[in-house]
Amino acid sequence: MASGTSRDVVGRGLRVLGRAIREQPRIFAVAVTGSVLFGLMVIASAYVVGGVVGKVVVPAVARGSVTDGALALAAAALFGISVLRVVGIFGRRLGAGYMQYRLQATYRRRVTRRYLDLPLAWHHRNATGTLLSNANSDVEAAWYPIAPLPFAVGTLVMLVGAVVSLFLTDWALALVGLAVFPALFALNVVYSRRMAPRQARAQRLRAEVSGIAHESFDGALVVKTMGREAQETARFAARAGDLRDALISVGRLRGVFDPMLETLPSLGTLAVLVVGAIRLRQGAITVTELVSVAFLFTVLAFPVRAIGWVLAELPRSVAGWDRLRRVLDATGEMPYGEVAFDPATPAPATLAFHDVHFGYEPAEAHLPGTEVLGEVTFTVPAGKTVALVGPTGAGKSTIASLAVRLVDPRTGTVTLDGVDVRELTAASLASTVALVAQVPFVFDDTVRANIALDRPGIDDEEVWAALRLAEADGFVAALPEGLDTMVGERGTSLSGGQRQRLTLARALAGRPRLLVLDDATSAVDPRVEAAILAGLRAPADGGAPASILVVAYRRATIALADEVIYVEQGRVVARGTHTDLLATVPGYADLVTAYEQAEQEREQTRTYDEVTPLTSGLEVEVDR
Repeated sequence: MASGTSRDVVGRGLRVLGRAIREQPRIFAVAVTGSVLFGLMVIASAYVVGGVVGKVVVPAVARGSVTDGALALAAAALFGISVLRVVGIFGRRLGAGYMQYRLQATYRRRVTRRYLDLPLAWHHRNATGTLLSNANSDVEAAWYPIAPLPFAVGTLVMLVGAVVSLFLTDWALALVGLAVFPALFALNVVYSRRMAPRQARAQRLRAEVSGIAHESFDGALVVKTMGREAQETARFAARAGDLRDALISVGRLRGVFDPMLETLPSLGTLAVLVVGAIRLRQGAITVTELVSVAFLFTVLAFPVRAIGWVLAELPRSVAGWDRLRRVLDATGEMPYGEVAFDPATPAPATLAFHDVHFGYEPAEAHLPGTEVLGEVTFTVPAGKTVALVGPTGAGKSTIASLAVRLVDPRTGTVTLDGVDVRELTAASLASTVALVAQVPFVFDDTVRANIALDRPGIDDEEVWAALRLAEADGFVAALPEGLDTMVGERGTSLSGGQRQRLTLARALAGRPRLLVLDDATSAVDPRVEAAILAGLRAPADGGAPASILVVAYRRATIALADEVIYVEQGRVVARGTHTDLLATVPGYADLVTAYEQAEQEREQTRTYDEVTPLTSGLEVEVDR
């Protein structure tokens, strides 16, 4: 891949820039207009300087005096050109900066939107650090050449104008320009081709370093409790060292080519002076023309570097764009339908699985997939509570994900009130069903913001009602600032049970007609869990109870269910009441008994007291 990139990096990079121009044509036109104005004024200034030297300075030296009128005219001409150059610089830089940052913002939004559209299976195959790098450094890399691009386009116009001016002045001096300018382009092309694989590797290593850092920070608890600090530090240091070496390689190549790119215009100026002196002695040109051409080569040295800047950044741009396109072109999104439930319908929903099969896609295309569920058929009747029980790896969480359409079945259907969930609109699905996952996620925001999520119609009264249903109103009321209390990143200032109840309240605030609890109350006291489930079955405010699908382990929780679905190895093995299954299904009885014994052992060995920093340094909060 690297060699292919080296061969066509210039063409691919120019196509990326062409895409940018098509997306922001007006801003680009403003920036290029400013750059062209600047370039034309550079050429004009060379000939004005030549005229001043040849027609004002040389005669003044010969006469021993300066003509005030001629000096004032020369000063006015130089001042006018300088003002126009400033206008050109302002337009070029403002337009280029606006275009670059606008493209970066646009593509950050597109990448993030794409992340949200793609299914969980795609996210499982991509590291979080890589996704962060896509949305940040890869977006910046893709559009980094935009800043010097208008300058480079204006420089091209300036070079064409300069070559035309040289031919109009003297053919011998024009040949010098024709030798220098192509040499600059050729050197930049060679530089870009050699730089391409280095920049691609550096971008890949940036993502890997970001991924390891994110993993280490996110798993800080595991790292510290398992004593893996030194190993994680060494793992990060190794990748950081690889990135350092890759960037040094980039720097070394720049160190070789940059002096060459700087030297060529200077050599052109020297050649102009040598050839110009010969042509001056031959009487082919005047002092004014020689000074103008020499000055032109001198002032061209810096603008010509803009072309080098663009070409030098093309490999990085191509590497960033390739990584962005991998996200933007990814397939597998789940399109929504056009069926919408009546929002005024308060009745609980009926969930039904009909011969559902599901399997996760392999990490690599040539590997076989893994079937997780097969022939799953059951119903959660309206207003009823169904418990999903089974050993680890039986497919319970997958069933919960299918119920809220985080994933779609390979075959079979999942329906809400008889409608295939794939036919529902996104808004209707979100307002009908809510999932409370195993691991509670809390935003680094206030309690109010975490529950309301800026959803319309959820005021403080609704927030408190949801907190009461989740048995969370007591600890929230005791927080220093109540609903306005900041809970920290991932809710680090709350206990595990508090986080679970907060996320449950978030789901309840939307008054869903179907509630899916994926072991969502495992960190709270069994008595609190029982109170929560009882409240959901018969809300104190008189509202309609939601249908509930709960992944359960505790006997007390399972006993509250109207029906129990027992799954093993991705299949429904038995269904019935808790009492019936205990008596007729040995595997179910053994599992529930084992869970109960483990729970009793934990009750005997653990303390429920958890220090809650938000309440006070001494006060404790008990999840009961």
